[in-house]
Amino acid sequence: MSDDRSHSSLFVPASTQDHIQGVLNASVVLVMYGDYQCSKSADVYRMIKAIRRELSVSFGEDYLCFIFRHFPQIQIHAQAQRAAQAAQAAASQGQFWQMHDSLFNHQQALGNGYLVEYAEHLGLDISQFLKHLSKQTHFDRINEDIESGLRSGVTATPALFISGILYTGRWNKTQLTTAIVATSH
Repeated sequence: MSDDRSHSSLFVPASTQDHIQGVLNASVVLVMYGDYQCSKSADVYRMIKAIRRELSVSFGEDYLCFIFRHFPQIQIHAQAQRAAQAAQAAASQGQFWQMHDSLFNHQQALGNGYLVEYAEHLGLDISQFLKHLSKQTHFDRINEDIESGLRSGVTATPALFISGILYTGRWNKTQLTTAIVATSH
């Protein structure tokens, strides 16, 4: 392993500025950099949801904190940036995780009309939602996530950091669960 920690450690620590499920002082903090148009990001997110459920039963609700950060790969996913903006626009109305799930569940339908449909389904204020999208209100916030990912050595999605250390294992439930539990002991 290299001594260059910038490429194996989380550069920007988890904070209340992040999108959080759980508590920041959990035994393990899992940070995911993801892209809403990346099928592997969606698969890993679904796996993490299942792992969180299992670990909360085994170790308690405050065992694992999950954080999502945006890392749209616009060079290969043309709609990823707009989807991230939709998630942030929903966040401004207290519905980040609901929109987040909708975007991952409908990755093949991320055009503007679909984003509005998802917002309507969530009961968002559509005029405010559209205003945020058209003015790119959350562009800087998304770029902060991208920059923090780049400074942490993220080059593709998904990228996971378990308690601040880049996960380099296989993308399967058993190995990821084992890595999470091993971190807390």
